[in-house]
Amino acid sequence: MPFAIYVLGMMIFSMTTAEFTVAGIMTSLSKEFDVSIASVGYLISAYAAGMIVGGPLLAIGLSNVSKKRAFLLISAVFLFGQTLGALAIGYEMMMVARIITGVSSAACFGVSLGICFDLVSPQARGRAASIVLGGLMVATALGLPVAILFNQYFGWRSSFWVVVVLVLLSGLLSMKAIPAASKSESVSLRSELASFKNRNLWAAYATSLLIIGATFAAFSYFAPILTDLSGFDTTTVPLLLGVYGMATVAGNLVTGRLADRYMMPILTIGLMLLTASLMMFGIYAHSPYVAVIAVIMIGLTGVTLNPAMSTRITRVAGTGTLVATVHASVISLGIVIGSSIGGLTIDAGYGLRSPLWVGFILAMLGLVSLLPYFKKAGALNITVKSKS
Repeated sequence: MPFAIYVLGMMIFSMTTAEFTVAGIMTSLSKEFDVSIASVGYLISAYAAGMIVGGPLLAIGLSNVSKKRAFLLISAVFLFGQTLGALAIGYEMMMVARIITGVSSAACFGVSLGICFDLVSPQARGRAASIVLGGLMVATALGLPVAILFNQYFGWRSSFWVVVVLVLLSGLLSMKAIPAASKSESVSLRSELASFKNRNLWAAYATSLLIIGATFAAFSYFAPILTDLSGFDTTTVPLLLGVYGMATVAGNLVTGRLADRYMMPILTIGLMLLTASLMMFGIYAHSPYVAVIAVIMIGLTGVTLNPAMSTRITRVAGTGTLVATVHASVISLGIVIGSSIGGLTIDAGYGLRSPLWVGFILAMLGLVSLLPYFKKAGALNITVKSKS
């Protein structure tokens, strides 16, 4: 794998650490800005909302710019937004910072995957995507726990400043590592827009949305669930989130290796296990043993399906930057749906257990979204057998 692939992964790691940090320091931000836990959860939703709306628009605006230059410009916008968040003196200012970083993050995901797919052969795209998206997994395994520790010992602003340094370093490395131009720079915006007429692309988007929505309905509220329901001490939460992150890294390695050959089986089995894990966690949330098992299983089967989801998108609609950026935005919509509905159920008085059941329902819908694919595959098999 070219070194540039790993630099892209480092940038994704940095941005995802910024995205997830809020989930791990909810109590500190709640006290700092004098708002409820659910209101802090909406900062997660705001970041994702920025990704949904702004990411594709930014990608379209930069469609005539080389992918390397677009990557650098987007990184600079994110750097500004993260710095604004570190300096935030009120909830409103933090909300603006989260929207700015969300907009640039979505576009960065799309451009990074576009560069990644250009640098490797079609047979290696699943593995390359797993390295780039591995930054997302490592962020949960390493970035988030470290950010939480910085919050506990040096204050929440320090966790924001660490990301500022990481993004700056990643940008400097990318200036040298990423080639000046990649082989598919000539793909036109019109041809990419034509891809969105494909029903199979929207079916793939729907499955991705539901997988991530189910995962983040639970993940966004792991910290309060683990302390208030499962009985863990606040100092143990970073360790548990680190275990979750290690599970995502392990799952990502397996998915990346197998995505090119077993794309749909991975998505199906992963969704079935995710559904079962959320149901188990919802029923036995007060058991610390079940909580640990559920956290690990959700880590193994949630966001780790990203390489398989990305591989499915490239097979349906190619490797265009806009298609990949919209996929990132669709995934972010899943984050908004999961974390927002989870927050609303808590505010409605259904308790901290309710986001787990929201995740369960979304995972079940994810399984339902795969039925048309298998129905079509079954029809094709019948046709082939009849002809033979």
